[in-house]
Amino acid sequence: MLSIETAESGLVPFVRGIRLALEAMGAFWIAVGFLVAMAQLVVAFARLRISSFTRIRLTFGRYLSLALEFQLASDILSTSIAPSWQEIGKLGATAVIRTALNYFLTREIDEYREKQRNESGLSEPDDAPQQGNV
Repeated sequence: MLSIETAESGLVPFVRGIRLALEAMGAFWIAVGFLVAMAQLVVAFARLRISSFTRIRLTFGRYLSLALEFQLASDILSTSIAPSWQEIGKLGATAVIRTALNYFLTREIDEYREKQRNESGLSEPDDAPQQGNV
């Protein structure tokens, strides 16, 4: 029993360190996404391209989604070393938010790409050259 307790007491600080690193990476990617989005917004304003906001918002959403992955991993580790109901609830909430964000972000990206294809005239399969008809 003593060796299990010794291993456990050494493992908990290690897991807490990894958890802290994961939380820091999540914050880092939110900051990077913020800087990228702000730079794109400044360029869009400077060029008077107001229609670029959807693309910028989707780009920032990707960074948020990545950050939520790190947060989810951090919450999993928190739950593994201290499985309180509060930690389990936090893990569940993060998982639901991440799943919903990824679902809607993927949908919006697909819709945006389809709209871009329609505007450029590339989405209609009837317009594409058929094999042997070139």
